[in-house]
Amino acid sequence: MASHLNRVVGKVRKPLADQTAVHDQVYEAIRQALITGRIAPGKGVSLRSLAAELNVSPMPVRDAVRRLVAERALAINPANKRLSVPSLTADRLEQLSLARLWVEPELAARAAKNADTGLIRQLQAIDADVDEALRLGDVDRYMTANHAFHFAIYERAGAEVLEAMAGGLWLQVGPFMRVVFGRVGANDLAADRHAEAITALKTGDADGARRAIAADLSEGMDKMRAAAETPIGAGP
Repeated sequence: MASHLNRVVGKVRKPLADQTAVHDQVYEAIRQALITGRIAPGKGVSLRSLAAELNVSPMPVRDAVRRLVAERALAINPANKRLSVPSLTADRLEQLSLARLWVEPELAARAAKNADTGLIRQLQAIDADVDEALRLGDVDRYMTANHAFHFAIYERAGAEVLEAMAGGLWLQVGPFMRVVFGRVGANDLAADRHAEAITALKTGDADGARRAIAADLSEGMDKMRAAAETPIGAGP
């Protein structure tokens, strides 16, 4: 698992006098690795090896892991204390899908009321990056850009509680989204609805933004179901 953090550990390699900052940066590094799927499901890792990869003491890693376990993004095997992404059962996938389809389209609808030309330009640039990542088959770039697109919208909703809920849901599905990308390849991914969402946001069409994001999520989760005929991730 730790080897998947190579692209984010730079955030915490510099020694910092402020230990609170160290703890926050370790948490954010692991969190981003989960959201973008750099931590693979079904592969256990120890706190000590994760701390060595991040070049920090075990204490901030232990604190970050405690927070991520509470957010259901990581699980600890009580027998050997190793960490892993929880397995994705059919029931858990269904619950995540239902939760996302309630929270995220609502955020998009609210964002439509606050959209401006700056947001539209930002989304167009990010979506171009998504398309280029798909063209190149660059999974890291795709995962990062796709997340950035959605949360650029959600941040404009002015709904902190719902946005935090969406962030927690992405923590749980990120590793499996990456597995789907690896299994089906860029050519077989569902066509994104980003252009439809941008058009709706541009015109302040809350219902249109809601529909576009709901369709985007539904198609992606359908791909995840198809790829998960056998459980993704075997646990710690």
